Amino acid sequence: MKESVLLIDHVYKYFGGVKANEDISFSVKEGSIVGLIGPNGSGKTTLFNSIVGTHPIDKGSIKFYNKEVSTLPVPVIAKLGFLRTFQQTRIYGKLNCIQNMLISAKPTNDNIFAIFSNIPKELNKKAENLLDFVGLFQKRNLRAGDLSFGQQKLLELAMALMNEPKMLLLDEPTAGINPTLINGIIERLIKVNKEFGITLLVIEHNMRVIMNLAQEIFCLAHGNLIANGVPDQIKNDQRVIDAYLGVQ
Repeated sequence: MKESVLLIDHVYKYFGGVKANEDISFSVKEGSIVGLIGPNGSGKTTLFNSIVGTHPIDKGSIKFYNKEVSTLPVPVIAKLGFLRTFQQTRIYGKLNCIQNMLISAKPTNDNIFAIFSNIPKELNKKAENLLDFVGLFQKRNLRAGDLSFGQQKLLELAMALMNEPKMLLLDEPTAGINPTLINGIIERLIKVNKEFGITLLVIEHNMRVIMNLAQEIFCLAHGNLIANGVPDQIKNDQRVIDAYLGVQ
């Protein structure tokens, strides 16, 4: 049996008197693709932020490969091999795609000019191979800001892969993307999981996407975990249906 990469144990997070997450517990097995769904305001992004250290939890435990990470700062968690992407892409729009890749593979406090001098051939080749993997090789010298929003999301994925993460948290990877690109993103995420061996935890509002991508799904509503199971179970779970329809 595969071990748990991520273990969320009775996690609570409040903002003043507002309950964001309350008594949430679940685990993510190594090598799996897990979905995290729920209506707007259900606490999904807050949980992501807590997992990576942006919003420290008020109570509970978060373990990554059995190491407690809930008290660690964001850079330390990232160095453990735990990375996330965002709903709105975080790229360097004035730099080209290759330069974005090279920056993502270096410490953020490096001088930007030093990053682009004496670049090891193997590092440049790695960047090109990953851009090819996400379908952006032909655009490697194009300014990142000139890419479509969907292509920027693919670039952000490639940038994350430069760091060889053990686990990726993806926050709405298909949101705002042209429908013609969505199937390609699903296929590439499955390849990231299978070919790179990276565990994925994915927030997604597009139910077709998550049903085709995830092997297991957890559903949040009003800051609480209300259901979990395989896609067919979640699709037919009345609690999930009620949450999305706003039934109290």
